[in-house]
Amino acid sequence: MHVRVVASSIALASLVACARSAEAPRARAEWAIAIHGGAGTIPRTMDPAQVAAYEEALRRALALGRDGLSAGKAAVDVVEEVARQLEDEPLFNAGKGAVFTHDGTHELDASIMDGSTLACGAVAGVKTVRHPISLARLVMDKTKHVLLAGDGADRFGRDMGVELVDNTWFDTDRRREQWRDAQTKEAAVVDAGPTEPADAGVKGTIGVVALDRRGHLAAATSTGGLTNKRWGRVGDSPVVGAGTYANDATAAISCTGTGEEFIRHGVARTVSSRMALLHEDVEAAGKGALAPLKPGDGGLIALDANGRIAFVFSTEGMYRAAADAGGRFEVAIWR
Repeated sequence: MHVRVVASSIALASLVACARSAEAPRARAEWAIAIHGGAGTIPRTMDPAQVAAYEEALRRALALGRDGLSAGKAAVDVVEEVARQLEDEPLFNAGKGAVFTHDGTHELDASIMDGSTLACGAVAGVKTVRHPISLARLVMDKTKHVLLAGDGADRFGRDMGVELVDNTWFDTDRRREQWRDAQTKEAAVVDAGPTEPADAGVKGTIGVVALDRRGHLAAATSTGGLTNKRWGRVGDSPVVGAGTYANDATAAISCTGTGEEFIRHGVARTVSSRMALLHEDVEAAGKGALAPLKPGDGGLIALDANGRIAFVFSTEGMYRAAADAGGRFEVAIWR
């Protein structure tokens, strides 16, 4: 009997030790960063030269973020800088590569959030600001507001002295072709209701999440919206809690996909809430937040306070990249 009791005690102590080991918090990474360039139907038959171009653009953006974070820059500064670079990259649907509206123009949206303070700023429907993400940062830093839209946001940009461009500066031949295809398909639909335009649905966004050496998180998202959009349509990218969220206590999140669904389900904030209330890890929380959406609706990137990165998407692919202080430096497109 004594032997059995001792053996049982040893076994129990071993189980408790294992449980404590499993529950021990993971050491925080010194810094980490994740980037996305949109999620959707990305054919594996894509021209190899185009694949290489996307991968190189992601590497350049990732290197910029890596260098800034390793040098000790604040996460909120890094996500803005990387997003600015991606806004100047014609391959992605943000800034220079923005899609066309129904009227053949461009309306740009962006948001940024500082996880250390929950400060945030956003702009929607801007037409003349070269870097919408920097205008969103100014909304956060220079006003008591969170979201400015339309002509007022452009006027704010002029007042702040940001770089302005003609709306045609955002034109690219590739996006114009997508717009014309969308309009052709729309015209071919018989009895299309006035609130149900036939749209090619070319979706895309760029997003950046970062953890800095001080343990602070930040997130930024920027987009040209939906091809052939009209009536001032705004998606989730400039909606804090839907397309962007950051909280040092949980994670930084940037989303991409069918904006209306991400707004309806408050996806970005849901990731944070699941981590805080259900004690899920960042990967499980990301999957749980996307679960109510339909397959193909999009995806998200998330980075927790310890530097763990999650890429969660229900589409065929998502342009993405990640780096951290441990030497990780990688880009990917498909699953």
